[in-house]
Amino acid sequence: MEAVRPSAVTPSKSKWARTLSKVLHRHATAAGVVPDDDGVHKVKPKGTEEWNDSKTTKRLSQKFDRLHDEELETKVALEALIAKIFATVSAVKAGYAQLQHAQSPYDAEGIQGADQLIVSDLKKLSELKQCFLKKQYDFSPEQAMALAEIQELKSLSTTFKIMGKKLESQTRLKESEIIFLKEKLDESNKQNRLLEKRLNQSGQLFVLDNLQLSTLNPTHFITVLRQTVKSIRGFVRLMIDEMKLADWDINAAASSIQSDVMYWKEDDKCFAFESFICREMFKAFHLPYFSLFGSSVPQGKKHPQVFFDRFMELKSMKVKEYLEIKPKSTFAKFCRNKYLQVVHPKMESSFFGNLNTRDMVSSYQFPDTTFFTLFAEMAKKVWLLHCLAFAFQPEASIFQITKGCRFSEVYMESVADEAFLSADIGPESEPRVAFTVIPGFRVGKTVIQCQVYLSQFKSR
Repeated sequence: MEAVRPSAVTPSKSKWARTLSKVLHRHATAAGVVPDDDGVHKVKPKGTEEWNDSKTTKRLSQKFDRLHDEELETKVALEALIAKIFATVSAVKAGYAQLQHAQSPYDAEGIQGADQLIVSDLKKLSELKQCFLKKQYDFSPEQAMALAEIQELKSLSTTFKIMGKKLESQTRLKESEIIFLKEKLDESNKQNRLLEKRLNQSGQLFVLDNLQLSTLNPTHFITVLRQTVKSIRGFVRLMIDEMKLADWDINAAASSIQSDVMYWKEDDKCFAFESFICREMFKAFHLPYFSLFGSSVPQGKKHPQVFFDRFMELKSMKVKEYLEIKPKSTFAKFCRNKYLQVVHPKMESSFFGNLNTRDMVSSYQFPDTTFFTLFAEMAKKVWLLHCLAFAFQPEASIFQITKGCRFSEVYMESVADEAFLSADIGPESEPRVAFTVIPGFRVGKTVIQCQVYLSQFKSR
């Protein structure tokens, strides 16, 4: 039997050994075992691997922080750019406001300066747009934002100053308009007072200048009556004003004239004073010359033509001139008597602190005071109406309505429309006459309604 030679087996074993060594080396490397130069496997320490992982994490964290810082810087820089844009827009608005202000009143230098500012700011906006598109941001955004805020505040301040100047200019313009309108108002009031004075002196009676007795009709009487009522109410307003200045109790005064009256409005109490004046001024109206001469009036003086002539004579004259020319005339006597009846001594004393007017009127001297002038104008209208009433044939008659009567549109006219608008009016409650304010008249077949104040009375 032939012996095996070592040389024949060694190559095969050597190849297998190398393969096994590679496999073991891979496993050892995966398990942390590393062979040294002698082929002896050594275990790699676990702490060394952890240290390498921590170092990698730190590098990644630093890289992330750098990216975050870059994003933050970009964001802040973008905010600074936006702040610049808003500041520049505010500057454009301020320049436009300055341009508008310079146009009225026209200021050539101001317009040119404002135009240059606007163009410059628009160029800045264009530059900022390019910076945004090219992402060319400011390297010091905090400072840029602060400067932009300062610029915006300055622009707003400029705008507000210009608005203030504009408002001041408008205020001065309005003040000038107010002064101009006040002057026009004063002029209009002056013209109105002049016209009122002329109307008070002759009323609207100039339309009766060419009147003839033969053409006299109820329309002429109504014209004079309207002027008489207007004059009465003018005097009543003055009298109430004097009462207020003298600290009179208006409610008590109205109640003393017309008691137990429920007024629809507080201002309606003036009708009580009108009723008092009318009652005194129209007393004895139905008698010739208000019975100044008693029953001893000559028949010739009762003729319609005589009354018509007296009407035409006084109508065309100012009351003051007439009283100065004829201080002892029938009209002067009527004016004197009615003043002494209407104006009580206590009233005159409280109004003026003395009785000088009363003393003068009693002696047929007629003062030139506002109070007496208005009274004399009123007396003139009543006297003219009286003369015209007796110029008719048959003469016009006067009537008034008794308190508590039902309202009739044929004979009455309400001075307060609220009487018909009240929701409390029912079948058992209706407005009744509280008192007559202005008397009514009959002229031939024509009935001129009397003016009454209506109040509510329970029907029985």
